[in-house]
Amino acid sequence: MCGIVGYIGFRDAYPIVIKGLHRLEYRGYDSAGIALADGDLKLFKKAGKVSDLEAFVEGENTSGSVGMGHTRWATHGAPSDRNSHPHTSGDGKLTIIHNGIIENYAVLKEALTSKGHEFKSDTDTEVLIHLIEEIKDVTGLGLREAVRLALNRVVGAYAIVIMSEEEPDELIAARKGSPMVIGVGKGEYFIASDATPIVEYTKNVIYLNDNEIAYVRRDDLLIKHIDNTVQTPYIQELELKLEMLEKGGYDHFMLKEIYEQPRSIRDCLRGRIYPEQGVVQLGGIKEYVEKIKNVDRIIIVACGTSWHAGLVGEYLIEEYARVPVEVEYASEFRYRNPIITSKDLVIAISQSGETADTMAAIELAKEKGATIFGICNVVGASIPRITHAGVYTHAGPEIGVASTKAFTAQVSVLTLMAFYIAQQRGTITQSKFVEYLTELDEIPQLVEKALLCNEEVIKIAERFKDSANCLFLGRGSSFPVALEGALKLKEISYIHAEGYPAAEMKHGPIALIDADMPVVFIATKNSQYEKVISNIQEVKARGGHVIAIVSEGDTDVKAMADYTIEIPLTGETFVPLLATIPLQLLSYHIAVMRGCNVDQPRNLAKSVTVE
Repeated sequence: MCGIVGYIGFRDAYPIVIKGLHRLEYRGYDSAGIALADGDLKLFKKAGKVSDLEAFVEGENTSGSVGMGHTRWATHGAPSDRNSHPHTSGDGKLTIIHNGIIENYAVLKEALTSKGHEFKSDTDTEVLIHLIEEIKDVTGLGLREAVRLALNRVVGAYAIVIMSEEEPDELIAARKGSPMVIGVGKGEYFIASDATPIVEYTKNVIYLNDNEIAYVRRDDLLIKHIDNTVQTPYIQELELKLEMLEKGGYDHFMLKEIYEQPRSIRDCLRGRIYPEQGVVQLGGIKEYVEKIKNVDRIIIVACGTSWHAGLVGEYLIEEYARVPVEVEYASEFRYRNPIITSKDLVIAISQSGETADTMAAIELAKEKGATIFGICNVVGASIPRITHAGVYTHAGPEIGVASTKAFTAQVSVLTLMAFYIAQQRGTITQSKFVEYLTELDEIPQLVEKALLCNEEVIKIAERFKDSANCLFLGRGSSFPVALEGALKLKEISYIHAEGYPAAEMKHGPIALIDADMPVVFIATKNSQYEKVISNIQEVKARGGHVIAIVSEGDTDVKAMADYTIEIPLTGETFVPLLATIPLQLLSYHIAVMRGCNVDQPRNLAKSVTVE
């Protein structure tokens, strides 16, 4: 969950690396550091934001055309100058940056300490560079071979870049379980955790595979497997555009991404639905039609916001395709002994495509013979490469740590998949199919209308910004929306919030209701509308404050709620795509009013690439 960036070429490395760290700061922001090669190694590192590192480096000699940088999300060792990356070997001639966790670092550290190695930090990363140094010194081998042998001895996940004072014209990069991309230029190469620092310099990239080591020089790139066999790299062209990485006049990336949802949903649907013909085309999974027709069960694995999207998918797939669906936390699924057969279909959902727990769950399911589909936003990420097939969300880069457009894009894809599976299995009539596709095709415009609630949301945020707790309640497919609304508020405002099925309120949470408790209801017109009204009355009878998300033109809920936010009237199937909009805005405005950093909330990172 750290960000790494490296450069070797004909330009000054420092400006490229520092800009790259700013672009990657959403991956971790408790400390940062840079190493530069210009005759000798120069290291600068500082606890805090990348801007703190910039201030620290100001006035220093930052010359050199080879460099690497790191922005950290702490795992081993508290955020501090001493635990910041890069870390050096005992003799100071080697330095490393690392994203991931070396699980057997304690055993390695004990062995190295017994051989006289002294450590200056509390990190697992420093152990790895000392191990490389030890192998190099004892065997007399070159650095390349020492790195390869060291990586064969470590257990865990890593994406690393190594620089050497003795070989300043080469960067060594390697990955296992953590993402890494290499940008290919003319007489220069770029290395990063993802493509965001690279896009303004080159469109040509290579995504390293697990257990690959790259030896990078200005005019040469050699990639080998950890078993020392030479690999043939596959160069891809980036679809990412530089303007996607800028705020575009918005105060925060999160707000920009909330307002991008009409476009991101439209891009997700484009070329996939043809309402007039009654056709859904999902080219990524079309080779598995027979599997879809005969599947016994679907298991959805995901974490966080993606898990909430999976819950919406469960309602939709069971409703229309009539297939049993289970939604599992990937972090729990991987440590169970789940019953999986070759007749099962597993759908893995991840915005980044690098979520460690989800990747482990995929590998477990593959071992048991299941077919795996992926739903992912990032082209070239690990999950699309290790699944059998899948569908990209095409939401564009999401820089804000709290997911917004990723959620609605995932729900959009799951909606498409539910209809596609239903059509293949013959569980939906053609007339209904056309009706639903026509309505789905209009959702981007309805999301635009839903965003018009912003001014009303600001007033409600002002009223409840100092609340200590909040409940979010919904029924049916609005229950996952309640969970997602609660998660957003927790993530960025640090207000304790919980999401529940509205019917479960009487089984415990109602004890929390008092005059200080705001309760958010998703109370749109649907098959359980009257039941939700009853739940609202129960809260009002106990002095709670009700904030209700209602369908346009509603009068019944308006008569009893303290505050209402209208969203366009739509079918029950598509309510999650609209009802989540005001909840995102509510969390955003409350967080801003509380002085929180909404794009980089404390203790969180965008892509959880470690356990």
